[in-house]
Amino acid sequence: MNCPVCSLSRPWRAKADQPLIILELNKIELDYCTNCFGTWLDEGELELLLEDSEEKKNLFKSLTVYKKSKEKPVKCPICRKKMDKVICGRENIIILDKCRKEHGLWFNKGELQSVVEIGSIDKQNKIVTLLKEIFSYNLKQPTT
Repeated sequence: MNCPVCSLSRPWRAKADQPLIILELNKIELDYCTNCFGTWLDEGELELLLEDSEEKKNLFKSLTVYKKSKEKPVKCPICRKKMDKVICGRENIIILDKCRKEHGLWFNKGELQSVVEIGSIDKQNKIVTLLKEIFSYNLKQPTT
């Protein structure tokens, strides 16, 4: 599977520019781009990352299509159709890309960790800690 964002930035090149690598986290496969640091989760995998809680239910209720987004549309890495921009969260809004055919969700750099934190009771739970460890090296802001 190839990165849907990196193929957007280089449309003149072949679609196979930037393959996603598979990282396993608690028996859940995250498809990860080593170039833009985005993450693809297949349908149902986000639910597995979140604790069974009221916050989780509220998070999924908050996922609504956002038609006014100025972000470029991203194509699903599975069906290659344009994905919907969806709003996630009620206070700290995050805009995600969701496949219209329910194949999964695309998270830009740092968004997966933020979404898991929103959907968890314990903000320092095991999954959040693991995500911080896995992605911490590229979440830090560059020094100038």
